[in-house]
Amino acid sequence: MISSIYHEHKGRYGYRRITLEIRNQGYLINHKTVQRLMKELGLKSLVRMKKYQSYKGNVGKIAPNILKRDFTSSKPNEKWVTDVTEFHLFGEKLYLSPVLDLYNGEIIGYNIENRPTYQLVSKMLDKVITSLSEGVAPILHSDQGWQYQMKQYAHVLKQHGITQSMSRKGNCLDNAVMENFFGLLKSELLYLQEFDSMEHFKHELEQYIEYYNHKRIKEKLKGLSPVQYRVQSSSAA
Repeated sequence: MISSIYHEHKGRYGYRRITLEIRNQGYLINHKTVQRLMKELGLKSLVRMKKYQSYKGNVGKIAPNILKRDFTSSKPNEKWVTDVTEFHLFGEKLYLSPVLDLYNGEIIGYNIENRPTYQLVSKMLDKVITSLSEGVAPILHSDQGWQYQMKQYAHVLKQHGITQSMSRKGNCLDNAVMENFFGLLKSELLYLQEFDSMEHFKHELEQYIEYYNHKRIKEKLKGLSPVQYRVQSSSAA
């Protein structure tokens, strides 16, 4: 079972997460036992976390830091965070613009483009806004990237009752959860797998986000994936 879980998750799980997964399947087992058995099997997590550094744009029209590093959320669609990250492979570049819900860490929408134009962010906004129920108005926090300083961006948020929040200049800790996700994404996908082309990487990136939302369990979510946690919480309510 340990070997099966390990290979199913492509070597991304260490003994703690494998222990949680075994318990989710109804077996009572100690993490030290799993650690010992993994050592005997010659299995260890292939992931080595790398710190993600985001690019900070010039200061223009900025919004106040309403989030103030309070990354806790009591319900879905209450607090969102966003940012843009760049991938450089095969002499090409690819840009990802996701929105993460602080309630369960779920990526509720994203857009991928070959160029870092405003369209990268505007299309992402269109996707996440359509997922909102009537009367739901989250805070959307970002850094001071030029995309988030655009009048069009602020206008769309205001139009849909979304409150804009921004990190202070050059302070990456103000958007730490989003940056942690990018670090995870690069450690568990970009640095872990081999790719044949940028198109192949793009496909694997989309697959990873699906995997992250639906299958990748978290200890702080009671051993559930982001989607499982949200569904279970709404059922309990």
